[in-house]
Amino acid sequence: MNPPNSEPARNWELADATAGIWDERQRNEEYFKLRRLILEHGLLDRQYAYYATKVSIAFALLIASVAILVVVDSLWVQMLNAALMAGAFSQFAFLGHDSGHRQVFRSVKRNDMLMMLAALVTGMAPSWWQDKHIKHHVSPNQIGHDGDIEITVFAFTRGQALESWGVGRFFIRHQAFWFYPMLMLTSYSLLSAGIAFLAQRKGVKYPILEPIIVATAVAAYLALVFTFLPFWHGVLFIVVHRALVGLHLGSVFAPNHKGMPILAPETELDHLRQQVLTSRNVLPNPVVDYMYGGLNYQIEHHLFPNMPRNRLKDARPVVRAFCADHGVAYHETGFWRSNREILGYLHAVSAPLRQNRSKPMSSLDRLAGGPALLEQRPRYALF
Repeated sequence: MNPPNSEPARNWELADATAGIWDERQRNEEYFKLRRLILEHGLLDRQYAYYATKVSIAFALLIASVAILVVVDSLWVQMLNAALMAGAFSQFAFLGHDSGHRQVFRSVKRNDMLMMLAALVTGMAPSWWQDKHIKHHVSPNQIGHDGDIEITVFAFTRGQALESWGVGRFFIRHQAFWFYPMLMLTSYSLLSAGIAFLAQRKGVKYPILEPIIVATAVAAYLALVFTFLPFWHGVLFIVVHRALVGLHLGSVFAPNHKGMPILAPETELDHLRQQVLTSRNVLPNPVVDYMYGGLNYQIEHHLFPNMPRNRLKDARPVVRAFCADHGVAYHETGFWRSNREILGYLHAVSAPLRQNRSKPMSSLDRLAGGPALLEQRPRYALF
């Protein structure tokens, strides 16, 4: 029996979700009715005081971590400090995310400058992230359109699992086990993918400024660590710090869509249903809201990407009630349950590889006349 959502859903398979919807015009009207409700509640108004506080907190964490790095001579304290710096980097990453969605300022340029500030800390290339993330928002969980489900070391459908090969196939076979360890590499993946994007120069919004900012961020980070820590202590600090940044960000991004319906390339859904049906909310509380940077309200965020982070919680009851009235499934669950859903889904998807342990044909075998080489899936950054 296939796991839930393990194969691409087509239009007819989503009939229950679209029951009562007669035509494209009516479907679009539903989204705009919801948008009018959101506007009437003032939920898209700018929140300058809130974001001033968030920027201040992020800087406070970063300054405290740098001060500890400079003045304390204890390996164990520095390992704890690596966790503190990871928290600071994550907060700047969330600010970069929000400004990339134009949540902070009305001015595009001011949002871009906040993104550059976040990049100066994290080293993530703004243009690369926006290019990747906007494509995800347009077509979440849709094969051929969403790079977040085209990852070499994970499979999100049984078809992807069976088509995997080489190192990717090795990890996918037991991907539920490898999931969290692999998330620790997310920080390196985001950094290297951004640098590669800047090197190609195609699609870079600020082709001079962005490479300078990313190079400065990386150089300053390395100089800071190795100036004030012995070499091997510095190496250990970087390993722990980057692993925790990756684990944090990956654990925030994964519950948003992993294990939710995967759409075939030709699937046509209205905006409201594509965003809601492919997204999962994580039930809020003050700790979850802070650690997730507001992205636990993933359904609301996908419906209104430019909504300020602190208004997502207010939009949640409005959106949930609207979906209930219009027969649209709205999925939210707790922190632990969301992770159980993800791991259970990943384990079920990779089941065929554990049942058939025969090795895939090598490159030499294929060239010698075996079946055609499977098309290699794009290598996108983890999440």
